[in-house]
Amino acid sequence: MTTPTALIPAQAAARLDDYTVIDVRTPGEYASGHLPGAHNIPLDHLHTALPALKAAASRGTLLMVCASGNRSATACTELAAVGIPATTLTGGTTAWAGEGHTLLRPENAPAVWPMERQVRLAAGSLVALGLAAGTRWRPARWLSAAIGTGLVFSAATNTCGMAAVLAKLPHNRPRTTDLLTTLRVLQD
Repeated sequence: MTTPTALIPAQAAARLDDYTVIDVRTPGEYASGHLPGAHNIPLDHLHTALPALKAAASRGTLLMVCASGNRSATACTELAAVGIPATTLTGGTTAWAGEGHTLLRPENAPAVWPMERQVRLAAGSLVALGLAAGTRWRPARWLSAAIGTGLVFSAATNTCGMAAVLAKLPHNRPRTTDLLTTLRVLQD
């Protein structure tokens, strides 16, 4: 098992051409802005991509990227468990853009909110709904309690069940042809 490493945006930018950049966000998030040269392999498709990632890693260092660095760190840990070395970008695309580095956006790509923002909207809406419905039907307040408990659990475990569910929505799913093309590029 290899030990994952991390780079800050300035370190990654100085040697960006030396890395095979893998963006593990949803396709919608990827389209909203990604590092130059990044390939999109959503975190939930990482196991499908293992042969291609192993081939790419044999040619050079993999740099895993997400919005904040959490999902890319998870990807690095999963890859390390199967003997594929990878590096994560600390702070993700948020830190990258915050330091003034370029994010590429495909022309005519639909704007999709980052997953964290989608989760905040869904959680906030469900809490408000639970409280509003609770004024007429008291048991509805349990919805707010369940969402609050889920948020605490999410923070404590650094996982997010709501993000996993939202990632399955059509605007967050990769088109199979795009993923297969990406895997072929990484294999070669």
